[in-house]
This record gives sequence, structure tokens and C-alpha cells, in this order.
Amino acid sequence: MCGISGVVGSSDVTKRLYNCMLNLEYRGYDSCGMAVLSNGQIDVRKNTGRVAEVFEKERFSEFRGRLGIAHSRWATHGHPSKINSHPHTNQNGNIALVHNGIIGNYLSLREELIAKGHVFKSETDTEVIPYLLDLYYEHYGDFERAVRATIERLEGTYAFAAIEAGHPDRLFCCRNKSPLIIGTGKDANYIASDIVAFIEYTKKVVYLNDNEYAIVSKDSFEVKSASTGKYQQKEIDTVSWDAEQARKGGYPHFLLKEIYEQPIALREALEIDDEKIKALAGMMDEADRTYLIGCGTTFYAALLAQYYFKAFAGEYAPAVNSDEFRNLCGVDERTLVIAISQSGETFDSLEALRYAKANGAKTAAIVNALGSSMTREVDFVIMQGAGPEKSVLSTKAMTSQIVVLTRTALWLAETRKSLPPDELEEIKAGLGALPDVVRSILDEKPGFIRRIANRVGRFKKWLYIGRSYHLPAALEAALKLKEVTYIPAEGMAGGFMKHGPISLVDEEMAVVVLMPPPENEELYRSTFNSVSEMKSRGGRMIGLHFDAQESVFDEQMILPKVHSVLAPIPQLVAGQLLAYFVAVLLKRDPDNPRGLAKSVTVE
Repeated sequence: MCGISGVVGSSDVTKRLYNCMLNLEYRGYDSCGMAVLSNGQIDVRKNTGRVAEVFEKERFSEFRGRLGIAHSRWATHGHPSKINSHPHTNQNGNIALVHNGIIGNYLSLREELIAKGHVFKSETDTEVIPYLLDLYYEHYGDFERAVRATIERLEGTYAFAAIEAGHPDRLFCCRNKSPLIIGTGKDANYIASDIVAFIEYTKKVVYLNDNEYAIVSKDSFEVKSASTGKYQQKEIDTVSWDAEQARKGGYPHFLLKEIYEQPIALREALEIDDEKIKALAGMMDEADRTYLIGCGTTFYAALLAQYYFKAFAGEYAPAVNSDEFRNLCGVDERTLVIAISQSGETFDSLEALRYAKANGAKTAAIVNALGSSMTREVDFVIMQGAGPEKSVLSTKAMTSQIVVLTRTALWLAETRKSLPPDELEEIKAGLGALPDVVRSILDEKPGFIRRIANRVGRFKKWLYIGRSYHLPAALEAALKLKEVTYIPAEGMAGGFMKHGPISLVDEEMAVVVLMPPPENEELYRSTFNSVSEMKSRGGRMIGLHFDAQESVFDEQMILPKVHSVLAPIPQLVAGQLLAYFVAVLLKRDPDNPRGLAKSVTVE
């Protein structure tokens, strides 16, 4: 969601602050702004638009100062506008603040502050915070005490960073269920919503926990409990990846770069310590029931894993949308809840985990972001190590998550002896070959897939069909097209078509069919029957499959051979490329789809 940055240094920090903003563009936003303290005055400039656009409109190049904060906004309260953009200030402009999250009680706070004479300029929930800081600063005469008093009044999920004109060398920040990280450098210290913001300047990081605040200067930091004010001892961690991994590396878009990084991400997932995988499988074996939770793409990863756990180990581990978890699922001390998350900050998944823990359940997570909230709140975590993912659309993280979950299902099968040894070893070998299979797709198929995209990319209606293991892949491939092109696309089980949706199929609809390998005869035949039914109604038939059927499909992508149960993974990669090339054809921005954010950190 929103991106917070802050820098305090021994020399002018504005160029670094601007670069931090640029590095957080991937999170999604509609407006942005900066506040810099110079000569005892806070200069605030902000507007709607992309960082580079606002840089020009508001003349960010004129900023000079050793202390500053910045923000990219994804609107929750108040429409995108200059006045609603961050930073926000108090009435006399000596306090500036940027904020991520939602202040749940802002309406009552706003009414209270209006009654005390404060005049609000924006429609945002954020503006109550600098006014509260102003109120308590005047009362106590101490800005740190004002920060603590303000935190005590706030309800909801939030992180904020503030500067005050009388403190030219200190930045104040806090977090409550919304990510905020400190970066420690040689001549400056940093704060941000994401390590990516400042990774080019330092790899040394400190993670804030919920209900903690920090006072950051150019060469030191203090972290304290918001409840007690007591100092909290913190370790400085070192991030393993570097800035180059977060750059485009010659690709036109981060989305394409990350699609091409999948062989490496898959290999990293295959090399995760067996003991970690066995430990997660052991937790499942001991539990009476296991739920797999995720949102959007990670929900589809969970849904595919649901098929694998049932087929390999006889374990029904239902995939549940995190947002609906507490409405659907009863949990107790014999329950295990496994969350899947790229960022480790997904609000709905964190809330589902907290609900599960409050009711005695064990919790685990497969996460890509080191030090994220989820990694510190669950009982057990597997770091998937896919590397930074900056495009809003998740690609390499998702396929990496599927490998981790598949390995877990195979260990559970081995424990329970639910698969014949020969079949178990065949699937393991197929899993081990996946990086090479995906590499061959990326080496040989993009030009071919792009030509297909150019021929069919202007269709206004799309349908993605799959059965069994291929249904989650069809749902995810449809989501990718929707996310990046804004074309209505629906994923659906092949058997569901005859129960109404087939009436939509005509010559104006592109139908993408995820065919199973032909050795799975029953599944192949039933899927092929769906193809015939839709072709007879005029649909433009596009096959993602492993055996040419030129007489049936209008367009087809023949993918390299893989073990039949793992066939959805190459199809996912092909679906990613198809969505990317259609987006390029339609002149969409593949890295920053409208209205979307990389990590959904608010309700």
C-alpha cells in the first residue's frame, strides 16, 4: 500500500530521499510528496501523479536539508488529490507527518480536535495525527512525550514518521501492525515501509515490532515501547540480497525480469533445508486439521497445494481466502493454519493468523520478505528466498511457494507411506527438473507467445478453463490478465461451463484452455470435451498444452514435458508471459496496474 521513507544524515539527504521514493513505486500509489527540514523550516511539496511527474511539478530539486520524510499514497480516506496527499502538517507547519494504514477512530478524534479549534484541510484520517502531536507537544513541551501520548489515542493499523522543526537532527516513527524498518548507514540512517527503499545505501536493518516507536538520528537510533517508554534492545540484521537484485537489470519492466528469474527462484526453493520442510510436514501430521490461507495469487497457490496434499498424502487441507477465514473456519489447539505471503505484511492473512493464535491454533507461514511481521508472529516460518519482487504482480514468488508446498506434501506422503516409492521418486525427480523446464520455456517460447498475444490481445472477453490440478492455474492465469490489462477474464472449472457460463461463449471471446498431459487419459478426455463444446459456439480457442491438437485450437502453446501432476507450473509461466505481452500490446504499465498495490496492508 502506501510507502513511507525517511532519511536523517550529516549532509543533504534529498537525493537519497527521492531515490527511496522511486524504489517504493512498485507498491502502487496515486500521489506522493516530500517534507524536508532546512534552516528551522519544514518545506512540504506534494501532488497527484507518479514520482517523476511530481518531482517536476513541485520542483523537488529545490529541496535542501539533512532531515526529510517522503510518502507515496494509495487512497483509502479521501479521493486522490493534492490536498489529500502526504505529508500532512499541523496548522502552523512546524510538524510534518507521513502515514500508512487506517486510523479506526479518526472520526471521533476529528470531532474532538475541531471542538478544540483545529481546522482540517483534507478528507484523510491521517490529518488527526499531526494535530494530536501538536496538541500534546503544547501540553508537555516534549515531542517524544507527545508522540507517546498520540499513539495512546490511536486505534487501527498504522505506521507513521514525523519530523518537528525544533528537532533538526531527529526523526520520530512508530508502527502498529503496519510495516516499518530502520536502516543503519555510515553517514545517515533511514526508515521505510520496505527494505527496497534504502537497500542501495545500506543492508543493515532493524525491525520494529508492533507498539514500538523509534527516535532516529544520523548516527544512532533508540527503540522504545509505546506503552511504557522503556528502551527495547534491538539486533541489527544484514539483508542477504543487494540493490542490483531490485533493479530491472536491462529488462523493460520488473514484471518481465521477475518472470525470467523464476528458474533461480525455483532452484532456491528446492534447496531449502530438508529439515525445514520435514518440520512443517510434521506439524501437519500432528494436527487434526490444517488450513492453507492466502489472498489473491497466494490463495491460488494454496488451492493448488490443496490438490497435492490430498493426492499425495491423503490430507484434506482446504485453501481458504484469508479475508473469509474467521467466517468459515473453527480452530482450536489441534488446528494448524499455514499462511502463504510474498510480503509477510498482508493485512487479511495477518488478522487470520492472529485469530487462529488467539483460539489456540498453531501457525506457520511461507514468506518471501525477511523480517516481515508474519515471520515474527507465527510459530514456524519457511523463508522461500525468491529474492525481491517489485512488480505489483507476483510471479516468481508464487511458483516458488508452490514448490515449497509440493515438497511439504511429498514429505507428508513419505511419512504416511501413502504413495508407492517409485511414484514418489518420480514426482521428486519431476520437481527437481522444474527449473530447467521453466528455463526452456523462457528461452524458446516468448517470441511465439508474443505473436499469439498480438493476434488475440484485443479480444474484450476472456475465459480460462482448467480441471483438477489445472483449475488453480486457470484461476491464477485469469487473474494475471485482469490485473495487468484491465480486461474482464474469468477462470473456471471445465465441468462448470455447462451450468450456465457456456452461454457467454461466442466469436468475441478468447478461451484459454489449460490442457493436462495426454498420459492422464481421463482428465485429458474430459477437458478436451469442454474444448469441443466451446469451439462449436465460436470461441477463439487457445491451448496451453503438451500435445499438439492443430485441428481443434486456433492458437496453441506446446510446452515442454513435465511430470503430469506438475504440469500446471509451466502453464502458469506461459500464462504470465501471455498476460505481459497483451499488456504491452495495449500500452498498459505492467509494473504498476491502476488501483493496485503490491502489499495490501490495510483492511
